[in-house]
Amino acid sequence: MTATSTADLDQIRSDYKSLRNSLSGSAQAHLEPGKPFAIGTAPGRLDVMGGIADYSGATVLEATIGARTTVMVQPREDGLIRVLTVGPEAGPLDGATFELQTAMFWRDDTPSTHGTLVAPEDLRNTIGKEHRWASYVVGVWYILISEGIAPSLPGANVIVHGTVPLGAGVASSAALEVATMRAVTTAFGIDLDGFRTAALCQLVEHRVAGAPCGIMDQVTCTLGQSGRLLALRCQPHDILGHVPLPAGATVLGLDSGVKHAVGGERYPRVRTAAFMGREMLIRGINGVQIDVPADHLCNIIPEQFRTVRQHLPVSIKGGDFLDRYGSHRDLATHVDRNTRYRVRGATEHAVTEQSRVVRFRDALGDAMSTKERIREAALIRAGRQMFGSHRSYSRNCGLGAPETDMIVNLARNEGPENGLYGAKITGGGSGGTVAILAEASAGGVLSPRANLAVSRVRDAFGRSTGHPPRIIDGTSQGAMLLPAIIEVW
Repeated sequence: MTATSTADLDQIRSDYKSLRNSLSGSAQAHLEPGKPFAIGTAPGRLDVMGGIADYSGATVLEATIGARTTVMVQPREDGLIRVLTVGPEAGPLDGATFELQTAMFWRDDTPSTHGTLVAPEDLRNTIGKEHRWASYVVGVWYILISEGIAPSLPGANVIVHGTVPLGAGVASSAALEVATMRAVTTAFGIDLDGFRTAALCQLVEHRVAGAPCGIMDQVTCTLGQSGRLLALRCQPHDILGHVPLPAGATVLGLDSGVKHAVGGERYPRVRTAAFMGREMLIRGINGVQIDVPADHLCNIIPEQFRTVRQHLPVSIKGGDFLDRYGSHRDLATHVDRNTRYRVRGATEHAVTEQSRVVRFRDALGDAMSTKERIREAALIRAGRQMFGSHRSYSRNCGLGAPETDMIVNLARNEGPENGLYGAKITGGGSGGTVAILAEASAGGVLSPRANLAVSRVRDAFGRSTGHPPRIIDGTSQGAMLLPAIIEVW
């Protein structure tokens, strides 16, 4: 428990009381009076650097945001999981309900340590596309059982209250998984550390929700620190530290309003292409091979990659790859024989993004200087890496969206002279939110000139698209840095 845990505990309980008072009569009745329930809460995140290179072993730099998802879990004995969603970010799901008997996890309808679990894709089909959101909740039960953490689990009444923007690329699904995992393990007396919690939540996303994400979202929602960037080397998940932002800088997000989807077609296709490129480099292309240290593309030195880059095909049909190489060795995706994959660009992004992350982090270190000239120059260098990352994301990976490109270009046009140093897409899957590195005054608040620049960006975007981008800011602690809480309804 951290030194601030008492304040954190008080804040959670205060938030819970406010939440309880805001619930309607039907929501109030969802939990049984006089019975205990557990609370789990997790923040969303801004991907400041690294992004989709996480699955290639890259180092990523992630910031938590102020918005959080809170989950309340009250055990019940009849094996029924009853889920209710409420809150300002529930949108069309506000008041949505989902029910599933835990017996549905088992092929023989006999939950026991000797039963046979249904395949995760069968569970996904049982949940159905119209209730896909519920897979992030009930998937926690399934993964805890299938991974041997608990031989079986009772049902529960569950309330999900979210303020993390949905579809904005700020890890709303990871926040839901992590908050649910924290609440479920607290309710049923299961002891997990932070890394295990994050890894299990990633399995929920992979197996039950069917989205081939990296692990950076889950680790950030679990172990991110307020006011710092979590530096995570995804090999598979080594925390390198929590990087403080210089006194004169902050990060914020501008939501383009274009729905972001890791579970769509474009992101999995890029990930598949990167793993195909890795396999081709290791196995050889036209007699040319390259050493891929520890099988992670990010460990290749960019100068070394440039000597073999031209041997990688710009694109290749899945069937042609499978006929020659057999497998791309990625358990989260599969190669479709009839799909054409942009192998060269996806591989190049995975290799070059790592060097941009290193230069960005080094620049932030230099920006800790008390000399204004040195700090300003360092922040400009850091921002340059963000712009380079966004350009590679769009050109090499083909994941850009006109709306997010517009926000990045508007921020670039404002420039350091107006307090905006850099901008890039946050996360993967196209659309979503743009992260901006901006000048800050005391307490991490935007400086007056940066505040005016952000307002001009929002106004210009609004005139062009019909809706100004929503500002995503604030910061908060990851789920496992907050104390476990059990209350009585």
